[in-house]
Amino acid sequence: MRVAGAAKLVVAVAVFLLTFYVISQVFEIKMDASLGNLFARSALDTAARSTKPPRYKCGISKACPEKHFAFKMASGAANVVGPKICLEDNVLMSGVKNNVGRGINVALVNGKTGEVLDTKYFDMWGGDVAPFIEFLKSIQDGTIVLMGTYDDGATKLNDEARRLIAELGSTSITNLAFRDNWVFCGGKGIKTKSPFEQHIKNNKDTNKYEGWPEVVEMEGCIPQKQD
Repeated sequence: MRVAGAAKLVVAVAVFLLTFYVISQVFEIKMDASLGNLFARSALDTAARSTKPPRYKCGISKACPEKHFAFKMASGAANVVGPKICLEDNVLMSGVKNNVGRGINVALVNGKTGEVLDTKYFDMWGGDVAPFIEFLKSIQDGTIVLMGTYDDGATKLNDEARRLIAELGSTSITNLAFRDNWVFCGGKGIKTKSPFEQHIKNNKDTNKYEGWPEVVEMEGCIPQKQD
């Protein structure tokens, strides 16, 4: 009886040890797999972060050089969505800010500091061009001027208003017509024509919206005015 009991004890111990060994091996395999998956996910996350494209001011496509202001702007979309003007990651004018309107929307910025001096819009369909002309005449030398149309920015423009805008560096203002889309960035006292201007004609054969052309967008880097 004692021999039989001892044999049973040996068998039980052997079964326990075998079970413990099998369980430990399975657990080790699972741990290795879990750690492998963890490291793999970590490597993928790191790779994703390293390949994510950087974001530049105003969402422009590349960083501006030193002593330049980043800007991005868009004209209005038909008579539904207002224009948007962004400078140095600050939205100066937009429908969300509720400071845009039908006609020509204008933002004035200090050419040295980038400080916003004024934002206004002038109704060139049902309004009067005279206040716009007085506003244009009051702009000080060294001021950056950003303009964008919404709905119609041309009907009430006269030769004097067009000349004053041309003196800010615009070339397209002489041809701006009913419901054209136009964005422009120039400056008071500029000696050459501005490279920052986009213009799309209102043409019923090519219009994206019924009665209006597609939105026109523009981005770039404005040189900071130096003393």
